[in-house]
Amino acid sequence: MEIYRCNRNCGCMRCRFRGIMWGVVFITGGILLLLETMGLPGMDTDRTWPILLIVIGVVLMLQRTASTEGHLQPGVSAPPFPMQPVPPASNTESTTTAIEVRHE
Repeated sequence: MEIYRCNRNCGCMRCRFRGIMWGVVFITGGILLLLETMGLPGMDTDRTWPILLIVIGVVLMLQRTASTEGHLQPGVSAPPFPMQPVPPASNTESTTTAIEVRHE
């Protein structure tokens, strides 16, 4: 098994999940602070901070268990378009026809 290395140019799920940690932390923290300022009962920082730890744990779990199908190691560039299989060459005569020209 080859050692996994994150690649910015790769489109596999594990590489896509690598950069979302700080975004998820800030969004979750912002939502918790918003709920606290709205004055909802039971939504104070002393009670809701464990939610932030749970969200961080879920993101870490997703990052480490995501599929690496189609992963490209760093230094390998992806083709600009999906590769299409090339049909095998046939042994039949050429499909082009020659035009015979007679000069009289």
